[in-house]
Amino acid sequence: MFDLPLPIQPSIRPSDSAQYCPHVTADPNRPFALTAPNPLPAAQMSGFAVPVVLARFATLAEAMQGAIDHAEGIAPDAAPQMIAILDRDDRLVLAGAASDCAVTWCHPVTSAAEARSVVHEASQLRAQAGRARDWHEPVLAQRLRQRADLLDARLVDPLWRGFAARALQIAA
Repeated sequence: MFDLPLPIQPSIRPSDSAQYCPHVTADPNRPFALTAPNPLPAAQMSGFAVPVVLARFATLAEAMQGAIDHAEGIAPDAAPQMIAILDRDDRLVLAGAASDCAVTWCHPVTSAAEARSVVHEASQLRAQAGRARDWHEPVLAQRLRQRADLLDARLVDPLWRGFAARALQIAA
């Protein structure tokens, strides 16, 4: 999926919008949290890995802009980083992959049947990644896990599916 070049859309920033700043303390009263997976091996192995909150925002539009600002800090040759926007109840609102000054948002599933299909396909990809790792093919295993992560990113909470889909239409 990351083999295809993506057009980078210029972003228009209102002068009063909140800027992403990793040094600012996160205000828990803001409803949208921009998160990234916890990179610590102990957290990943425990199965209780809580995502790292990068910043909090008052609106979804500000959170999406914060994700773009975060992507601008990623090195051009770095691997894509999964990011997610969660609401105050830790429900997935929107997710995607940030790399090289751009964010590729994953379109949310539209129904429970599509969600089940996505879960099944992601599970199969992870099983294939495990076999690839056993066959000493780490690059293939990593690509399969990335594809599975992108599928999982489509599993937006049912409360947010329509809203997130509309937000992506407006952003395009």
